[in-house]
Amino acid sequence: MPSAQRNQAPQSRGSAERTTRDNPARTTRDNPARTTQGKPAGTGLVIAGALALALAFGGSFAFVQYARSDAESTAARLAGEPKASPPFSVSEKEVEFIVEELVPPTYSVTLTFTGDCIIGTDEAFYYPMSFPAYYDSYGPDYFLQNMRGFFEEDDLTVINMEGVFTHQTTREPKEFAFKGPPEYVDILAGSSVEAAHLANNHSADYGHQSYLDTIYVLETAGILSFGYERVQLIELNGVRVGLVGAYSLVTEWQASNQISEGIAQLKREGAQVIIVVMHWGEEKLYEPLPSQIRLAHQAIDEGADLVVGHHPHVMQGQETYRGKQIIYSLGNFCYGGNTYPFDMDAILFRQTFTLEEGFVASYDDYRVIPISVSSELGYNDYCPRILEGDEAARVLRKFDSLRID
Repeated sequence: MPSAQRNQAPQSRGSAERTTRDNPARTTRDNPARTTQGKPAGTGLVIAGALALALAFGGSFAFVQYARSDAESTAARLAGEPKASPPFSVSEKEVEFIVEELVPPTYSVTLTFTGDCIIGTDEAFYYPMSFPAYYDSYGPDYFLQNMRGFFEEDDLTVINMEGVFTHQTTREPKEFAFKGPPEYVDILAGSSVEAAHLANNHSADYGHQSYLDTIYVLETAGILSFGYERVQLIELNGVRVGLVGAYSLVTEWQASNQISEGIAQLKREGAQVIIVVMHWGEEKLYEPLPSQIRLAHQAIDEGADLVVGHHPHVMQGQETYRGKQIIYSLGNFCYGGNTYPFDMDAILFRQTFTLEEGFVASYDDYRVIPISVSSELGYNDYCPRILEGDEAARVLRKFDSLRID
């Protein structure tokens, strides 16, 4: 994504994909009645209305004169004389101008979401198999080489950033604490990642200053960050997109308040599409907890257009609630937190929101993209890849089996 102002992203031809579950044939691309650029369906009716309006602008006198002229022309034709031109007409260019003025423009924005990213390591990990060892051997462009082109197709790629970018040396008293030096941000910035969710249990692993350092490093590299009380509102392709991030591993009521306050703030600021990103659930559990379901429903009831989540390090199912999508867990992504992850199957989620007359016209233009967190079998080489063929079909069946509704 070279810039935030970009046209509708093309569909990826090289990767396995799935369109809307309820209507697999219906995508923006495949349905010529709905376009993301140009004029929407029904333009003929609008042109007819525009002609009527143009005639009205011409005044009733011109219309009467035209009717009289037409009658006179008929009489002249019967007498063998050439037909006179009407005194009032509307050219094709004038009709186009009127239509453009009357028809509200259509805008689209495409967003992609990943699961847990640890761009670094725990200092106690064995170095030869660690994330830093791969960085030292291959450099920043290695890790997302299989994803870069896919991310460049969309308008915004959002990761869950676990761990910190900092030079702080005093870690919190916990089993695992993850960090990377600030230069590791180039892994993200060089691969078209534009936003990072920070409301998670590793966002201050080296103290509060490490959290502040991470925000500074990300945003200096041009990557938005959000989470807890910090929301983001960004305009993409003429669409105002709001991002809320919440964390429910401590208490449900705190996450509930973060959701409510974030959505309310974004509504006040004029967001047209609101995304709620959640860090929740229980590790290695493939089903969402009742608290996850309650919080997801709350978010949509209060105005969210999509809810995506992570933390379990495995996939959890999808739910359609009030016509909108909830992905309870995407699984891991570029994950420096484990050389031998419990489960290397995961997904990316991509959705296109098309606005007509300022409102989302449909919620069914989405894709689930099956991935592996590693390009190798049996161990983690920290280089996620999009799956194809039988591998892709297997992961999609697995994800389907976890569906909530």
